[in-house]
Amino acid sequence: MHPLFRTSTDHQEIQVYDTTELYGEKGRFRVLQFSGDAIQGALDLTHPRRVVFEYPRAIIHLMECNEPYFEDVFVIGHGIGTIAGYYAEKRFTIAEVNPEVVELSRQYFGYTGNNVRVGDGRTLLENEQDHTYDYIILDAFTAEGTPRHLISSGFFSLSREKLQRRGSVIMNLMGRSDNNRLMDAIHTTLGEQFAYIKAFALPSGGHTDVRNILLMASDKPIRYQARQMAGFVEITLGQGHVILD
Repeated sequence: MHPLFRTSTDHQEIQVYDTTELYGEKGRFRVLQFSGDAIQGALDLTHPRRVVFEYPRAIIHLMECNEPYFEDVFVIGHGIGTIAGYYAEKRFTIAEVNPEVVELSRQYFGYTGNNVRVGDGRTLLENEQDHTYDYIILDAFTAEGTPRHLISSGFFSLSREKLQRRGSVIMNLMGRSDNNRLMDAIHTTLGEQFAYIKAFALPSGGHTDVRNILLMASDKPIRYQARQMAGFVEITLGQGHVILD
């Protein structure tokens, strides 16, 4: 590992480094990592246009499969700007609470968009016009996980107001897929606002393994092609409590 940048704040540690191996794959990679070994983005230095991780590839498929002519997307959580960079011709609005992350994405990962706003994602979304977005994507993490005010009934009600009639919410979360009270609660809270919900996870060796879980919610049936989901498979979440603000 070759360190390029490292800093610590009251909330988390941020580092950028180059490595010749990432999750068992050999190559030349540049990585943005937060506290607790939480990798927020990776760039293949040999093939910079390649989307390295499975979860953004699966999100891209869900977006294209369910609303192929989408134009307007609101993203909470910038990372290195993988999905927005992939869709440079679309209208993305990105909320990122940490200005240092925005600067690192430009300096070390080549992000060139001028569409990132610094601030709390929910507050910035509140200021957007109603019925504007085809997709709202949540991909925001702190050392404690996804912030509570971004998985509450109030946030999902706000998201519904800002989406167009055929719009959808897509969330990247971390957790266990079986007997996970938080995932069940998010699923149930989403169900108060949207008619259709699907959940997906990468297969793992054990039920207690923490992994990426994708949730998609919409008022129209959700479509996908299993072979295009980058290894994610549909899972069933249970009923839980409603998360209030």
